[in-house]
Amino acid sequence: MLNNKTLGSMLIVAGTTIGAGMLALPIASAGLGFSTSLILIIATWLLMTYTALLMLEVHQFANKEATLNTLAKQILGKKGQYIANFSMVFLFYALCAAYIAGGGAQLQEKLSAATGMDIAPQIGSVVLALIVATIVALGTSAVDKLNRVLFTIKIIVLASLFFVLTPYVRGQHLLNMPMEQGLILSAIPVIFTSFGFHGSIPSIVKYVGLDIKTLRRVMIAGASLPLVIYIFWQLLSQGVMEQEALAQSEGLPGFVIAISNIAHSSQVHTFVTVFADLALATSFLGVSLGLFDFFADAFKQQGSGRDRIVTALITFTPPLGFALFYPQGFIMALGYAAIALVVLAVFLPVAMVWQQRKNQNEGYQVQGGNLGLICAGLCGVLIISAQGLQMFGLIPALG
Repeated sequence: MLNNKTLGSMLIVAGTTIGAGMLALPIASAGLGFSTSLILIIATWLLMTYTALLMLEVHQFANKEATLNTLAKQILGKKGQYIANFSMVFLFYALCAAYIAGGGAQLQEKLSAATGMDIAPQIGSVVLALIVATIVALGTSAVDKLNRVLFTIKIIVLASLFFVLTPYVRGQHLLNMPMEQGLILSAIPVIFTSFGFHGSIPSIVKYVGLDIKTLRRVMIAGASLPLVIYIFWQLLSQGVMEQEALAQSEGLPGFVIAISNIAHSSQVHTFVTVFADLALATSFLGVSLGLFDFFADAFKQQGSGRDRIVTALITFTPPLGFALFYPQGFIMALGYAAIALVVLAVFLPVAMVWQQRKNQNEGYQVQGGNLGLICAGLCGVLIISAQGLQMFGLIPALG
């Protein structure tokens, strides 16, 4: 029987994972065909679930309130701590800035429509940042409660979208092979980043406690729910549209218009818009919660009301500032998100477990031994290589 914290933590993992990036998946994998994209999605899920369990192996010998900052320093020393801190801050500030800019624009449109006033986009960004900062500062329990409501609505919206689109799926569309081999490498970083939730693991350990059996269940179930949803989403998007038409969609708006026309339903546009808003909200909550707890640990905040306000200011002020005054800088930084996430979610867990096993043979160990660690590390190298090849224009850019 799942208790409240266990269920809530599973939904935080799933909610952080299923962000707005899910909407880019059909376009990013359009040229792959369904079977190839399915293999990549399952392989990525296996890798990210494995490294999440590695994080639990590391956490079991530390204080339950330890974050990546403390863990990396204890196991890998100062250099490991610096690498962990830079990767965490770079990736999560970039994500938060993108969520504040994108979510603020969506909120501004809704506020303008509701009030009939011409509200500046910056107002939407400030309001969104204040709302999320307040919720996160209240603690993981507050994030958990709100996330459950938003995630439930998100699942209902997705189910409605599936119901509308399923009759238009054509089996022959799902049998297409990759249009060109380079597209497989191009899709790897996009699919990889759509399974990123590792920054929120320390917050979940702190919330649930050091019960490894329960935490294993949280990680496996929390990562499996996005896997199932991604597979159904790929089945629908690639089954409804011909491969060439999907590949030629002009981003998300073109994709939404195309499937709306095929289904002869304006509801599709509404469902996708609502889902995008909810996906952004749940992912923003999970990411900012992980960053908040990271800074609370790094600056040794004691958890008093004043300390939590200071931590919230450190967490939200820089990304809000960049979203308002220099959004292009962080949009560019998001291009490097896959590399920072590989360091955070693959290389650091592998390195910490490798080092820890030299000194500690007792307790919980993830199956696979050193061979599993080497394979995970090689996967990380492959993802970074694919991202690098895209940046230098050696393979097609996607997403």
